[in-house]
Amino acid sequence: QVQLVESGGGLVQAGGSLRLSCAASGRTFSSYVMGWFRQAPGKEREGISCTSNSDGSTYYADSVKGRFSISSDNAKTTVYLQMNSLKPEDTAVYYCAADIGRCGPDTGYWGQGTQVTVSS
Repeated sequence: QVQLVESGGGLVQAGGSLRLSCAASGRTFSSYVMGWFRQAPGKEREGISCTSNSDGSTYYADSVKGRFSISSDNAKTTVYLQMNSLKPEDTAVYYCAADIGRCGPDTGYWGQGTQVTVSS
C-alpha cells in the first residue's frame, strides 16, 4: 500500500524559506509522477508542482514559478519542495501526491498534509 508522509511545514516570516519533504513507501516509484498541492482555507486545492521520476520533467504553477523548486532523491522515494521568498498568500496545507502518469486533482495517492504559515 502506498504511503506518503509529508514533513517540514511550519511558521515562517515573509521572505523566508522552508523545505518540505515527502517520504513515499509501499511501491517502486521510478515510474511515478510526484507532486505538491496546497489548499488554503476557503479555497480549492491547487496543484503547484510536479516531477516525473521517469524522465525528470517538472511543472510549476505560475504562482510559485521562480520561487519554489521540486526535486527527488536518487532512490525516487523522497520528493522535496524547496520554497523560497515565501509570501503570506503561500499559507496553506501542503499535500504530497503520487500516481503513474498524472499529477492533478484525480491523483491516486495523497499524504496527510503539512501546514505552512507565512506571517507578514
